[in-house]
Amino acid sequence: MAFLEMASEEAAVTMVNYYTPVTPHLRSQPVFIQYSNHRELKTDNLPNQARAQAALQAVSAVHSGSLALPGAPTNEGTVLPGQSPVLRIIIENLFYPVTLEVLHQIFSKFGTVLKIITFTKNNQFQALLQYADPVNAHYAKMALDGQNIYNACCTLRIDFSKLTSLNVKYNNDKSRDFTRLDLPTGDGQPSLEPPMAAAFGAPGIISSPYAGAAGFAPAIGFHQATGISVPAVPGALGPLTITSSAVTGRMAIPGTSGVPGNSVLLVTNLNPDLITPHGLFILFGVYGDVHRVKIMFNKKENALVQMADASQAQLAMNHLSGQRLYGKVLRATLSKHQAVQLPREGQEDQGLTKDFSNSPLHRFKKPGSKNFQNIFPPSATLHLSNIPPSVTVDDLKNLFTEAGCSVKAFKFFQKDRKMALIQLGSVEEAIQALIELHNHDLGENHHLRVSFSKSTI
Repeated sequence: MAFLEMASEEAAVTMVNYYTPVTPHLRSQPVFIQYSNHRELKTDNLPNQARAQAALQAVSAVHSGSLALPGAPTNEGTVLPGQSPVLRIIIENLFYPVTLEVLHQIFSKFGTVLKIITFTKNNQFQALLQYADPVNAHYAKMALDGQNIYNACCTLRIDFSKLTSLNVKYNNDKSRDFTRLDLPTGDGQPSLEPPMAAAFGAPGIISSPYAGAAGFAPAIGFHQATGISVPAVPGALGPLTITSSAVTGRMAIPGTSGVPGNSVLLVTNLNPDLITPHGLFILFGVYGDVHRVKIMFNKKENALVQMADASQAQLAMNHLSGQRLYGKVLRATLSKHQAVQLPREGQEDQGLTKDFSNSPLHRFKKPGSKNFQNIFPPSATLHLSNIPPSVTVDDLKNLFTEAGCSVKAFKFFQKDRKMALIQLGSVEEAIQALIELHNHDLGENHHLRVSFSKSTI
């Protein structure tokens, strides 16, 4: 047994949150981590304490850049004096959209990301990303330059920026300062709703420096012909290994239980009294076509959701994990199951397993569908479409009020009255309204279409 004192309470919370669902192993031995009753450690000079102090000093030396890491190439294994903590990232062959959140998740594996600014220049999607420490920037560049985010596309080209610090004025989907959640959104961008803000700072959801990794498999689909081992550095989930055996093109983090490249998600911390297979089908169907849903017979707060493919599963996991649903914070991670099995004939199931593979409600069946361009994180503002001419503002407001929502604002699109925006009291209300009212029969053979909007009213 041992005690370990972190630099801050937040760092301790982050570590415990990360390693609770994913047991770490030291030399094949599982290690269990929990909080201590001690607020700080008093160290003395006993032989094993001296050894511990030496180890800490070595780590500090690496952190300050005064020690080259073992295994790093000698010609580029040391951080140059004055090297910037800011990376300039160009994404070539942009076949799939790459969001600020995806970049944060990838680069957080190498240390604390403070700020990100994304922009398009010379028809290329680019980003500036600032680490807390130039050492982290150095190792992220070494490991990620030339890698593909998804199979055979979205290639990262990384250089050090001439800037040493980024000035972020707004927190929205183009720029983010993870050290300041109080910044305005600017430019009419959706604000960071409390669950989203929590995802970037609160214990128990997704806390920096492992944002996006607190018990969840990574979002990246690295495809590499040869195995690359990233040296373990402070703040990195090291050693990360990118291997050729990841045929499906996912980065393997030692100790994760989910199968990389899997299309089945394990969804936990559901409200067993209110959740249904149909509800999960509608919600996860915003981010991909759901084929099967299974709520666990003996543990109804857990469910398996099988998406059409691995990238849709990843998308749903990134957007929905950490959101509140029916009063509980939903968790989603990759499952170890490759498929959801339907119950055998005569097997008691209570209707907890459903096959939706032939559902007419799939949003992404048609190649090149506009739905692919309108995938946004959950927000308090919903986009409504397929509204018949006879339905009025009051009709729609009443529909959402009867579903238990507080309607804050509503407006029809000027150019197309078949569409409208409705702003509800919270993101949680909007998620529940989407589950309940998507495909609601409005009469005249029109069924309401509901999705999350990036706009606010």
